[in-house]
Amino acid sequence: IFRNQIAKDFAVIGTDNAHTKIIAESKPTAAQILPISAFGKVDELRLGTLPYLPGNHNKENIAAAFATCNALSVPHEKIIAGIKSFKGLAHRMERVTEKNGVLFINDSKATNVNSTWFALESMVKPTILILGGVDKGNDYALLKDLVKEKVKAIVCMGIDNRKIHEIFGDIVPVIVDTIGAGEAVQAAFHFANKGDVVLLSPACASFDLFKNYEDRGNQFKHAVKDL
Repeated sequence: IFRNQIAKDFAVIGTDNAHTKIIAESKPTAAQILPISAFGKVDELRLGTLPYLPGNHNKENIAAAFATCNALSVPHEKIIAGIKSFKGLAHRMERVTEKNGVLFINDSKATNVNSTWFALESMVKPTILILGGVDKGNDYALLKDLVKEKVKAIVCMGIDNRKIHEIFGDIVPVIVDTIGAGEAVQAAFHFANKGDVVLLSPACASFDLFKNYEDRGNQFKHAVKDL
């Protein structure tokens, strides 16, 4: 991509990651480099007015969108209006509802460990994590530090949950097995207290119990609404 860019082009490069920061600093392209960061300040935006898009990865997405539109001379007020009106996408850290002070989040699109890592990284309240499905050779050890820090209970939702028990059994006091979204939601709600979050972020494919990740997310949402 960089080799094929010319001087009138733009390259939006995140600088929060050490590897991409090196790329940005090495200036590997004739294009104008637009460095972005989740921790940069855009004076026109106020976090309190932004949609529910938790996590530094979403802040970085917002910064990328702002930098791109700004480079294309889109008026700032239109960029800001677009960002503020964006409600996120279904099954991607989707805020479902709150029941008895417990927030339910549908992140069914998280079909790998990396996606679940970002979901957990964005959690700021005690979390009941609904995890599991078709394991694609997952290295759950990548999640151990975040799970130890943020997760009070794991609700497994899959046919074979042995690996989850083996990896997290020594750091999470409560791990239970369920089959189906309804049973998983009921169990998670049972373990939750006011102020907690129930996060569906399975880190696995959905084909053992569901048609696809959309079906899994929709069943989760229906089960939450039936509480």
